[in-house]
Amino acid sequence: MELLNLHELEQLARARLPQMTWDYYASGADDERCLRRNLDAFAEITLHYRVLVDVAHRDPATTVLGEPIAMPIIVAPTAFHGLAHKDGELASVRGTGDAGTIFVLSTLSNTAVERVVAAASGPVWFQLYVYKDRSATEALVRRVEAAGCRALVLTVDAPLLGRRERDVRNRFALPPDLGIENMHAAGYARLPEVAGESGIAAYFAELLDPGLTWEAIGWLRSITRLPVLVKGIVRADDAKRAIAEGAAAVVVSNHGGRQLDASPATIEVLPRIVDAVAGAGEVLIDGGVRRGSDVVKALAIGARAVLVGRPILWGLAAGGRPGVAAALAVLRRELDLAMTLCGCPDIASITRDLVDLGR
Repeated sequence: MELLNLHELEQLARARLPQMTWDYYASGADDERCLRRNLDAFAEITLHYRVLVDVAHRDPATTVLGEPIAMPIIVAPTAFHGLAHKDGELASVRGTGDAGTIFVLSTLSNTAVERVVAAASGPVWFQLYVYKDRSATEALVRRVEAAGCRALVLTVDAPLLGRRERDVRNRFALPPDLGIENMHAAGYARLPEVAGESGIAAYFAELLDPGLTWEAIGWLRSITRLPVLVKGIVRADDAKRAIAEGAAAVVVSNHGGRQLDASPATIEVLPRIVDAVAGAGEVLIDGGVRRGSDVVKALAIGARAVLVGRPILWGLAAGGRPGVAAALAVLRRELDLAMTLCGCPDIASITRDLVDLGR
């Protein structure tokens, strides 16, 4: 696919998706201010580029938790890829492999983890929600480790689902042929039907654990050898504690603006979180990355890599595996240009002096 930018891809996806599916993927919580804030905050940051640097050859390759990847852009966990394309997460993981990076599979996948890992040509991580039924959660953790996933990404910002009014209005539900495939054994594969409510919100309220505390990190580390990342952090003290509790990394995230609408933009809080972690663990970020220059901004502040979610769904809807690969190719192309114009021949040269944090 030949694309000018991700905005063009978004419009292609919108034209192809049913309204309920588009609203599910695109919406945020309440008035969707946080959704917009994530984008606007990136736009407000300027890059103080260097000149007269030899950038004849550039290399965007890096590592995240020791995994070598072609660029510091990872595919974020997003639910229900089967709504966008008949091949669902299989198309997404293949397109991700074509781009040479990491795919993070959602607990709410429409495809079994074993099939996704088998289709992958690169690393697969697994995003984990903790259920009230800890035995079912433990069985899931052991299953994804046995399948070959290389890390767990524990989501901690969703004790209940944010009020996504578009989903409530649409009475969001999955079609009969799609379910939460990795939870069949526990009996948690179907979304409930609740009058006047989104099916996914009802699922969270019924099954996921709102009593989750910091002990969950130690508990997970006791039942798996996989590194644990904590996703959903917007506070420096929470980031520091997550690392102290044994997390290998934190993901600065407000769930793409889909949880607390009053949340800060992730790029706004990234500097203090990077400073608080102080190299004790890696820091990643999602929320609002739409240009390669956004990647440079995040890395300059101190992120190891960024995660992108909605653009992957747009690519999936617009063209399956090639669409996902195209979305990532657009970002890589823009990243290369931004690095060139900033005087950065490699990732190590993307340093904090490129941004003005008002200090």
